[in-house]
Amino acid sequence: MKSIHIGGASGFWGDSYMAAPQLVGAKKIDYLVFDYLAEITMSILARAKAKSPDQGYALDFVDPTLKLVLPTCAQRGIRIVSNAGGINPVACAKAIEELISRLGLSMRVAVVTGDDLSGRVDELRSMNVREMSTGQPLPSTLMSMNAYLGAFPIARALDAGADIVITGRCVDSAVTLGPCIHAFGWKENDYDALAGGSLAGHIIECGAQATGGLLTDWRRVGDWSNIGYPLAEVREDGSFRVTKPERTGGLVCRESVAEQLVYEIGDPTSYILPDVVCDFSQVTIDDVSPDVVEVANAKGRAPTDKLKVCATYIDGYRLTCSLTIRGREADAKARATFEAVLKRVRAMLARRGAPDFTETLVEILGTESGYGPHGCLSSSREVVGRLSAKHPAAEALGLLLRELTSSGTSMAAGTTGDGTNRPKPSPVVRLFSFLADRSVVTPVVQFGDNRWDVSFSPGEKPVPIVVAEKRMEQASHPGPWREVPLIEIAYGRSGDKGNDANIGIIARERRFENVIASELTTDRVAEYFRYLNHHGVERYPLPGVGGWNFVLKDSLGGGGIASLRQDPQGKALASILLDMPVSVPMSLLEGPVR
Repeated sequence: MKSIHIGGASGFWGDSYMAAPQLVGAKKIDYLVFDYLAEITMSILARAKAKSPDQGYALDFVDPTLKLVLPTCAQRGIRIVSNAGGINPVACAKAIEELISRLGLSMRVAVVTGDDLSGRVDELRSMNVREMSTGQPLPSTLMSMNAYLGAFPIARALDAGADIVITGRCVDSAVTLGPCIHAFGWKENDYDALAGGSLAGHIIECGAQATGGLLTDWRRVGDWSNIGYPLAEVREDGSFRVTKPERTGGLVCRESVAEQLVYEIGDPTSYILPDVVCDFSQVTIDDVSPDVVEVANAKGRAPTDKLKVCATYIDGYRLTCSLTIRGREADAKARATFEAVLKRVRAMLARRGAPDFTETLVEILGTESGYGPHGCLSSSREVVGRLSAKHPAAEALGLLLRELTSSGTSMAAGTTGDGTNRPKPSPVVRLFSFLADRSVVTPVVQFGDNRWDVSFSPGEKPVPIVVAEKRMEQASHPGPWREVPLIEIAYGRSGDKGNDANIGIIARERRFENVIASELTTDRVAEYFRYLNHHGVERYPLPGVGGWNFVLKDSLGGGGIASLRQDPQGKALASILLDMPVSVPMSLLEGPVR
């Protein structure tokens, strides 16, 4: 069966420069793909373009990243796909063409546009679009507005002969699915194949997260300093294998790939993409050989009649500042310091007739503050106190910083700075996500003097799928039970989707599945994370891998750069949940557990 080899060289804007050279040196590689765009990244790029019209893309994608690998790619015929174009893909493509010329290479660049809807605000406002979670109307002033494009425009560019394809906002997996559509000739209704290619993209879109990065059992992972980046061998039927380049560190195993499977997927039966609605609930993941994993059984159905659009807007200003405090009762001294500073500044603002802070947050790092009531440390002699605040005016936050700085000589003994430069107030960039009719968006491929519209198919109304679950009742399993932390029978991964946290949990062995299903109820998980002030918990099973995804609604304090929290994307929540005590029959704990 025909197959292609795709290397995932970037999981986000800021990933390691070693990834691309490592992957192009692999024995088999046909495509090198880069995923750069998170929702946070789009807001950053929007601010950059507002300052300079020739920016708005990932500058370092061109130099040094492409500069390091373009000669090898040209020599070996490795084609490149990336969404590094961000807010300004045309400028990104122009910079790449200039680099190609300087290097004396012959490579052709195509651009996919059509995602930028900022010029159609009035039209969309007339459609009375509403924020997906809150129902709020479209804000009066926007920084950016981009639809999530799919993979068929990328495939069209590759069909035309492009060596490099640059996009703006497309879904993360599209940079992988596009080469698959091109190579295998998949049609719009090849739903299972499209779902498989999308899953391959989902697995490799976060770089080394699939090859041992962030693995629960981190001691099993070899040599982080030279961790291998993922290679997917995708077959014509949509099944694929995951591996990494030879002589690299890291670990590709069932657990590393399964953790990435459950990462930020919401309802796994309805993972909605522009080209297909994926059902990952029955996906199987199996070890084939050392550092080779087989993934199969993704299913797909027709895409929905809507596309997701994300806009960004400025909503006041924020500031985060830190102090290091040492000595006895360091945590108590830190809290007293911040309380005193906030009281002082609020009084100053009141005297000036200025409004109070719209939001403040104090976190004491080093006391397990992120665990809420589940923290085990009652006191610490060394902490980093973190004070964050929002205000409509940047000047009020500047006043807060000045008064906090003065605490170094007027408040708690053992107070020092955090060893960095003083922070500055920055705009609060909020995300506004909504659904628009597919007919509103027309992706465009620009390749040399040619230009093609790649219209979306109409799509269909979504059809929900319910996956049945089993539970274990204590009475049905005689014998003694023992309370253990969840990590002894499961592993997990967590992340965000806007203001919702996603926590994926996978049973270490099949024998633990019913226990986890019974112990990790939505009510219990909701109570465990009550301190996050979430608005409910949803649970979705993935019986194919013996896993579940928990979605904590509105739990991240606004999410992204709108949140004041130290962990605004919920990256540590799986680690926190894995400390939850669960009751397990002693008989199930007998024998080896991987």
